[in-house]
Amino acid sequence: MNEKVIEAFHMMWGNFPEPVMLIHKSREILAINDVCRNAGGVIGVKCSELGGPERHKGCLANQAIALKKTIYSKSEAGGKQVIGYWMPLTDYPDVYVHFGVGVMVDYDKPC
Repeated sequence: MNEKVIEAFHMMWGNFPEPVMLIHKSREILAINDVCRNAGGVIGVKCSELGGPERHKGCLANQAIALKKTIYSKSEAGGKQVIGYWMPLTDYPDVYVHFGVGVMVDYDKPC
């Protein structure tokens, strides 16, 4: 993967308060932010190996890559409502950013 893409990922997502991964369409994790690392994310493994098959039932990566647009879904995980996003990169159609809002942060509580 182009080092500039990895640098841009860290610049944009490094301080995001939720786990974020940069993933190749093969499902290999190319980069992660610190929150993802602290939650057990690992660079170089397939994202489908994290959390077991049940966690990946609603994966929309293939749809996002095929349509070349950001796809999202709402689900519940650990008693929380989570909105998951699969966001393909404009100039790198085989790579996408994946994250969920509501995974780590309780958005009903004030900052």
